[in-house]
Amino acid sequence: MAFNNIYKGKRVLITGHTGFKGSWLAIWLKQLGAEVYGYALPPYSERDNFVGCKLETELHHHIGDVRNAEDLNKFFGDVQPDIAFHLAAQPLVLLSYDDPVGTFETNLMGVVNFFEAVRKTASVKVAVNITSDKCYDNKEWVWGYRENDPMGGKDPYSASKGCAELITSSYLHSFFKNSNCVIASGRAGNVIGGGDWAKDRIVPDYFRAVEKGQKLMIRNPHATRPWQHVLEPLSGYLSLGASLYEHGSKYAGGWNFGPEDTANYSVKELIDKMLLIDASGGYEVPENLAKPHEATFLKLDISKAVNYLHWRPALTFEETVAFTVDGYNDDLKNVDNLLVKRQMQIDLYTEKAGNRNIEWVR
Repeated sequence: MAFNNIYKGKRVLITGHTGFKGSWLAIWLKQLGAEVYGYALPPYSERDNFVGCKLETELHHHIGDVRNAEDLNKFFGDVQPDIAFHLAAQPLVLLSYDDPVGTFETNLMGVVNFFEAVRKTASVKVAVNITSDKCYDNKEWVWGYRENDPMGGKDPYSASKGCAELITSSYLHSFFKNSNCVIASGRAGNVIGGGDWAKDRIVPDYFRAVEKGQKLMIRNPHATRPWQHVLEPLSGYLSLGASLYEHGSKYAGGWNFGPEDTANYSVKELIDKMLLIDASGGYEVPENLAKPHEATFLKLDISKAVNYLHWRPALTFEETVAFTVDGYNDDLKNVDNLLVKRQMQIDLYTEKAGNRNIEWVR
């Protein structure tokens, strides 16, 4: 059974379960036999994965804001979870320029409130804070960032994620060293897949353009990112959570979950690969486009996860793109059984991981 059957019968609390990654994580945990409790703001739109999959009726769904410490504490107290994953966040770089205060309030105090709620709830044995590859002080060098590299960030979003990692480290050393609960953080790259309709993200923007019969305007065609299908980092988070539950503080701290070292591709290469699968789209690169700062080159070193968690990516870049295009085609067709389609992708992903002898499948 996947992840050593750790999640079966466990009460698992997810903050941010209405978001893209959070909704996929909820679906997977349900398949693993967990009792899933979600705490989040309402979905952004009717197109979001949470809405399309009708997850409100599939799990214990609570509307709440992680900035509201009292409400979050009450929810933890009522649920008494065994395991908690924190994904609630303001997740967009460009939005952080428009709303820096809201970004820092959510991405800093949300983490503080999460760990305070964990501290006050004796049932919690494992708590994992999900941040981002953008937590690192990006020097735009050609090698991947390791977990012990300095935190940083030039834009408000990236800075907030660097701060979230410092908060996690502070709580680990100040409050969870000799605790019955062990904590960690998971850092992932640019995550793509069906059900993500957020603004100012390259893949959702591409499929919105496809839907309208338009060409996508690309801001940074040569920007290189560690693209991953959403199931790749989720398998890392679930592997980490299971290892923390079984083995405790040995697995505490920060962990990178990204593609293989040679698997970083540019925005243009990503779109070109999607066009090979489905030629209904197109793109243009406007000249002299004024835009806020965004990193040009960024990748993660996943050696720690590979060597100690025995985790590694299960998909090639071509498979990552194919999984993504398939997911969006299901979205665009407005299929009635979208949840079943997502579950089928999880099953196919698990099968591919098993064929490649990745340890979490066993």
